[in-house]
Amino acid sequence: MEASAANTLEMLHAILGSIDEGIHAVNRDGITVFYNEVAGKLDGLVPEEVIGKHVLDVFPSLGPDTSTLLQVLATGKPVDHVKQTYTNVHGKAVHTVNSTMPIFSRGQLIGALEVAKDLTQVKELAEKLIDLQASLISQRKAKPRQKLEARYTFDDIITCNPRMIELKELAARASSTDSSVLVCGETGTGKELFVQSIHNFSLRRNRPFIAQNCAAMPASLLEGLLFGTVKGSFTGAENRPGLFELADGGTLFLDEINSMPLELQVKLLRVLQEGYVRRIGDTKVTPVNVRVLAATNSDPLEAIQKGLLRADLYYRLNVVSLHLPRLAERKEDIRLLTRHFLELYNERFHKRVDRLTPEVERCFQLYHWPGNVRELQHAIESAMNLVREDTIGIELIPPQIAQEAGVQRKHAAGSDGSGNSTAKGLGVLEEFEASGLSLREYLDRVERTIIERWLERTKGNVVQAAKRLGMPRQTLQYRVGRGRNKE
Repeated sequence: MEASAANTLEMLHAILGSIDEGIHAVNRDGITVFYNEVAGKLDGLVPEEVIGKHVLDVFPSLGPDTSTLLQVLATGKPVDHVKQTYTNVHGKAVHTVNSTMPIFSRGQLIGALEVAKDLTQVKELAEKLIDLQASLISQRKAKPRQKLEARYTFDDIITCNPRMIELKELAARASSTDSSVLVCGETGTGKELFVQSIHNFSLRRNRPFIAQNCAAMPASLLEGLLFGTVKGSFTGAENRPGLFELADGGTLFLDEINSMPLELQVKLLRVLQEGYVRRIGDTKVTPVNVRVLAATNSDPLEAIQKGLLRADLYYRLNVVSLHLPRLAERKEDIRLLTRHFLELYNERFHKRVDRLTPEVERCFQLYHWPGNVRELQHAIESAMNLVREDTIGIELIPPQIAQEAGVQRKHAAGSDGSGNSTAKGLGVLEEFEASGLSLREYLDRVERTIIERWLERTKGNVVQAAKRLGMPRQTLQYRVGRGRNKE
């Protein structure tokens, strides 16, 4: 029985040690009983420095009221997604988001377990972004004609679609005012092109343009990024202006506004209504003159029904509304856009590709383009990397585009995937027979080749390659290791 319990405990430690997030467990007295290596990397420590010691001995900047572990031990209640900033025993500043839960045994509180996610790098990058934007704005003030970030104009929106032409005209008219604009459309439809064009066509064109994706960082950091911070408002906080202050006199673009936490939406609405911003921890307010343009990649009314978007904020932002159609709804633009991307990558890659085969053009018209214009651009870029002559053929376009059109995709450059030359146009069956391998060996070779190619494309980034291949990271690592063993 004791051996079984020991094995179970050992297995539990192994499982907790393999998790990709920091795990820190303490007993009822606040003494660390488990601390995995990921937690050590977050905190700049090794487990031996933490296990068997009291939390406050290892993290002296914390106290009973600021340590989430000690709070849970005192109350017996869990805390979820709490931002914590502290200094370890070596003086290193650490920024995390912690979820901490009490551990009970037979109704008695015996300890607490904390799961931590690292925010240190994200916070540092956010602060560097703010400092860089502040520096650029200072330079722009010294050179009044210099623009900040907004590169696109209405001339960059390529279309012959009547609805898109009408939207360009509406957006141009809205540019002359300071009213908020809400741009709705799927990913890749060109929302930022419209937003930047509105800014560059407005009287604010020589003032700052700052864009922020509301889904790009946790709520605790997004609030400080938008509204600014004052020194002492929380551990490690410095006097920093927020994006509203940096965009004063210009335009602030808030992308994926439907991903902004509801508590921040309330504060954003207040700024829009009153024209004043208050930094986190400050007692005074600062007037700001900012035009807010926002975008959402989903239907805003559906987002309201799902509780993701406040109705009052929606009506405040939706003074002018632009709903961009999907590429599948404006297929007359595909040839125009294809020509534009060919010219773009001809110049960039020093090539002279001037056409697609009729087969490829038919595939482009039949495909439903879930990634919209961005997916079309990536399809052209991919083909331009592989093309040898002046024409893009069916063998060079992504397989899902050809498959949806019911076209048999030939192999590019007569390769069977192993580097051995095959007769151009051979089918899969003929290739298999020509290889002289068993089915298992042939499939293993194809799999290994595909994995190697995607690892090359992602520069060895296993997470990105696994995502593209549609498999868990651990599975990809296993198959890479298996392939090396076979070699």
